[in-house]
Amino acid sequence: MKLDEQQVVGKSRRRRAKAVLRVGILKKLRAYFFAGVLVMAPIAVTIALALWFIEFVDSHIVPLIPAHWNPNTYIQDYFGITLSVPGVGVVVLVFVITLVGALTAGFLGRFLVRTGENVVARMPVVRSIYSASKQILETVFRDQSEAFREAVLVEYPRRDLWTIGFITGRTTGEVQHKTADEVVNVYVPTTPNPTSGFLLYVPEKDLIPLDMPVDEAVKMVISVGMVTPHYNPKVGQTNMSSGDELAELSDKLKDRVIQSED
Repeated sequence: MKLDEQQVVGKSRRRRAKAVLRVGILKKLRAYFFAGVLVMAPIAVTIALALWFIEFVDSHIVPLIPAHWNPNTYIQDYFGITLSVPGVGVVVLVFVITLVGALTAGFLGRFLVRTGENVVARMPVVRSIYSASKQILETVFRDQSEAFREAVLVEYPRRDLWTIGFITGRTTGEVQHKTADEVVNVYVPTTPNPTSGFLLYVPEKDLIPLDMPVDEAVKMVISVGMVTPHYNPKVGQTNMSSGDELAELSDKLKDRVIQSED
């Protein structure tokens, strides 16, 4: 009788051990799957965006290229196949932009630009769009521009709540004149889409500068805080490689999966 009970207990324990092992294997496989998604998804998104950009530019630029300058024409003539070489439009666009920049650097080019700007200045709606876009681009591409050169912490939307912001320049004009303190322009992005956000005029003394580079701060915003650069208080620097970011994000995702199953 005791032998039968021992056999039953032994079988029960073996079944329980197999069930635990099966659950552990499933948890590991699920964690590995999500880790693979974390590795493959950024690569797939990058390739998809690159292909979309190339196709978009080619679809608008290639039809404007004369047939005797179009490499697709020579491929069809010599090889007898209809093939559209990707990236031709991008190469032509880069060449044209560089050529226009070289021409406008001379006296004749500057004269033509001023003449064109004088014509645009007489158009009521177009002049506002042109002047605003030109001023923004000149500010961003200026060599000594402070736009998005520094990430800071700013108290927003209320006291004791902090968010990451980016200094876009020093406040000038009427806004600075009517404020008691020296204020700077701070862009506070939304997450996970940093292309929208809020423009704040914040006193410089109320900002906390961050040692992390701007690109690391952007990654932190896009990842909703899941990717946090390592910080060494003694050195005062943040450093995280792409592999470290994926490993950290993968570990956090694994922990969440295991906690949800428990």
